[in-house]
Amino acid sequence: MTASRQFAGVACGLLAYGMWGFFPLFFRQLANVPPVDVLSNRALWACLWVGLLITVSRHWSRVRAVLRNPNQALTLLVAAALIGTNWLVFLWAVASGQVMASSLGYFLTPLVNVVLGLVVLDERLDRLEGLAVILALAAIVNEVVAVGSLPWISLVLAGTFGSYGFVRKRLPVDVVSGLWLETLAMLPACALYALWQAQHGHAVFTGHDLRTTALLVASGVLTALPLIAFAAAAQRLDLATVGMLMYINPTTQFITAIHVFGEPMRFAQLFSFALIWLGLVLFSWSAWSKYRRARQAS
Repeated sequence: MTASRQFAGVACGLLAYGMWGFFPLFFRQLANVPPVDVLSNRALWACLWVGLLITVSRHWSRVRAVLRNPNQALTLLVAAALIGTNWLVFLWAVASGQVMASSLGYFLTPLVNVVLGLVVLDERLDRLEGLAVILALAAIVNEVVAVGSLPWISLVLAGTFGSYGFVRKRLPVDVVSGLWLETLAMLPACALYALWQAQHGHAVFTGHDLRTTALLVASGVLTALPLIAFAAAAQRLDLATVGMLMYINPTTQFITAIHVFGEPMRFAQLFSFALIWLGLVLFSWSAWSKYRRARQAS
């Protein structure tokens, strides 16, 4: 791998995960708009922006190839449901001042991927991965005991994003075409929701002031840009490096929740994060060791 290629890959990775990490700051500006309204506008504008990108790059043949394959099209519907649910819960967490819970969810995501590999692919966990999963379970139990309820925001975000990544990695569809089809698949549900709200005198896509409209339009662009940057990074970097960059997103959200939004940090919650962080250290060490052994073997 050339130095320039690696530098470009790291730059793209930093852009992608940095933008995802600062999403709470952006979407907090839309806290006056109901989360389902934001999701509907986000899906609409992302679909339009990505469609324009496909038109400019003349890649509609890739989209048609997916639509001609029923299995791929059905799998993308599942992916759309997963990422749509993830977006909605994230937007609700930001609007309700629970970015800390969102951060915990994205910290949990790599360990969810380990569990999915164990359950779905019948993969075997090594000792460090097994211990990392145990620590994650201990963190969840600690949250239940301390708060008195399941940390559902964190669990839904981790489960949907982990499952989405699991589905998309096994689907031979490029990021741009996949995102356009996923947002397109969301639009019928968004349209039905908008019609239902219109019957109650509430406009989902219109009637906003200029600033809010501009932010809603920009949300579509911001949905597409980090995914495209991530795809570029994944093409240029090894999986170990991409895995390390992944922690930028939840770390930025964690810092934002405490130092920008002023969310309180309880000791029990800090203990949960400490368990997760320790589990991620073990998981990362295991992943790096596997990568190093594979490189030596080749």
